Amino acid sequence: MPLSRLNTQQYTAATAPYGHNLIIASAGTGKTSTIVGRIGYLLSQNVKPEEIMLLTFTNKAAAEMVERVAQLFGKEIASKIDAGTFHAISYRWLKRKEGKVVLKQPRELKTLFRSVYEKRTFTHIDCATPAYGANYLYDVYSYYQNTEITTHFEEWILTRQDEHAVYAAIYADVVDEFEALKKEYGFVNFNDLLLLMRTLASENDLGYKEILIDEYQDTNALQGTLVEAMRPPSLFCVGDYDQSIYAFNGADISIIGSFSTKHPDAQVYTLNKNYRSTIPILSLANKVIAYNERIYPKALEVTRTQEAQSPALLIYEELFDQYHGIARAIGDSSTNREEIAVIFRNNASADGIEATLRELGIACRRRGGVSFFDSKEIKALLDIFTLIVNESDMMAFIHLFDYAKGIGSAIAKELFIALQKLGHGSFLRGLYNPDTSITNPFEKRRLNHQLGLFDDFTELGSAGRFAKLGMDPNFMGNPILKHAKLTKESATFLHDLFILFRKLREVKEPKEAVQKIAVSALYAHVIESLSHRRAMTENGSVDEKIKEESKERIRRKCTLLFELSRPYKELERFLNAMVLGSQDLTQGEGVHLLSIHASKGLEYQEVYVIDLMDGRFPNRKLMSRSGSIEEERRLFYVAVTRAKDRLFLSYAKYDKIKQTSFVPSQFIYEAGMIPKDEAYTKMIEKDEAQ
Repeated sequence: MPLSRLNTQQYTAATAPYGHNLIIASAGTGKTSTIVGRIGYLLSQNVKPEEIMLLTFTNKAAAEMVERVAQLFGKEIASKIDAGTFHAISYRWLKRKEGKVVLKQPRELKTLFRSVYEKRTFTHIDCATPAYGANYLYDVYSYYQNTEITTHFEEWILTRQDEHAVYAAIYADVVDEFEALKKEYGFVNFNDLLLLMRTLASENDLGYKEILIDEYQDTNALQGTLVEAMRPPSLFCVGDYDQSIYAFNGADISIIGSFSTKHPDAQVYTLNKNYRSTIPILSLANKVIAYNERIYPKALEVTRTQEAQSPALLIYEELFDQYHGIARAIGDSSTNREEIAVIFRNNASADGIEATLRELGIACRRRGGVSFFDSKEIKALLDIFTLIVNESDMMAFIHLFDYAKGIGSAIAKELFIALQKLGHGSFLRGLYNPDTSITNPFEKRRLNHQLGLFDDFTELGSAGRFAKLGMDPNFMGNPILKHAKLTKESATFLHDLFILFRKLREVKEPKEAVQKIAVSALYAHVIESLSHRRAMTENGSVDEKIKEESKERIRRKCTLLFELSRPYKELERFLNAMVLGSQDLTQGEGVHLLSIHASKGLEYQEVYVIDLMDGRFPNRKLMSRSGSIEEERRLFYVAVTRAKDRLFLSYAKYDKIKQTSFVPSQFIYEAGMIPKDEAYTKMIEKDEAQ
């Protein structure tokens, strides 16, 4: 029974009466054991496993908790618990109720969004302030969905930023058309999963007796309303306001802060026995976080009483001296490399330390930067794969045409819609067996000068201009080639698409599809484009050696994707695994290089928190947008509490490349590692002025 392994505080929380329970679980206090204990308690009270929902912020965390339950109660019982992220559970419910759900990653939807945005022209408005770019406007809209419950997007923009008020109607129209296209093609993004699930939950009794929520401090308004719509008889929320670090993504610390107010019957339990860090490390963390306003009173107790090493401050004259110095320190350390982490606030910091570690031949792996699944070459291959699974996926088509010379997102969308028209609803039929009686398959653009819509489509071109390209005769007669803005390069790209999909028509296994795509003439365009860009020198020439090395790295990534596809027998299951689970997959070995957000929930014997200079950490640029000094201080708290035995804080005084001088982060002052001086006073004045 898991309850027998809990301390008094954990046991009291795990056996709390049904109702609204909030558990404040500080860093290293055993929140996972408490959650597993709570599930064990529910099962002992004759609550069926299928009546328990466990919401976590990573699927990995959910799997680990379910595995621990399985060790105690067996796999059959544990597997019936509905566990996963908000998005994963919503996806499963919607698949069960609605059938086919075409889930899209943000970068894919940004491509579709851009195709709508690019039809707009802002120059007719007499306003000196430029509009948001397409990608940025998409992010603004996504943030709006996560944080706003009732206000319409146009009204929200009007009240949010005065300088963009003149564009609000255009922005809203872009969003409306974007949403209409998503609905037409059945696309949903991660926000849509929650919005649809909220509707489903409000209209149906989902049958849960208790919902457990991990990392409750990171929930946003949308997630909060989803939980409310589920109407669970009992709620068990575990979190720590000192570790709320996702404000940039809409996380609302007031949700955990107002729990007792919102639920008058709420019981609040505190776990304050830290089992992870030594006394000196925890003392430093507590000293700094105490500068933040207290929401719930707490005082961490350290259970590790053996003699411990005090946190060390490493000071370097120059930025890259810092990276080299830390790399050498890691090289000299007797700690197992897998138990060492370098934690950074900004990606630029990670680039420097990664380069110096590799220089010394020290293996390292990086999380928080560009992952395998975020690399452009893997995205492109999966876009092609997506079109095999779902030929109606306009977004995959548009995104793929980023690699076709002379075709932007708007034209790519026109081509896709035209192919569907030629195929009477089927893009593939339009590619292979088009209705040639349709002489002009291209949609006429609607005009609305107020909304930035203008008609710039020229007369149809002749397909004969591509006669010398040696294309398949069956493709030469396709009316799609009449698009006036097609070039020889883009026509060749379309033809290579035609050839590849003819080969893929009978493919059933994922590994065969990945292999055929990777060696195709169509994917060769992707390889050539990416390797060319990556080999470009500052003077505009191409380094052929770098280009060949880049091509080889792309091919190795394709091989890795092929290996990942081997266990799968169904195309759709493989694709869904890549879309839903990719963020939890890591590669490599050695020293861990982690952004603070990626380090959440992890622990290491030896930790280096780098670039602790004012401006970098706290990051005042991000603070000026949507952050705060309190959020930055919570980030610092999360970073230092990853350390179990040894903690090193470092900063540099000067950056010779940018010719910039630095002063230490105010967190170093607040930790008592250097005496407060005039520089610290100026920082505090900055905070108060914001």
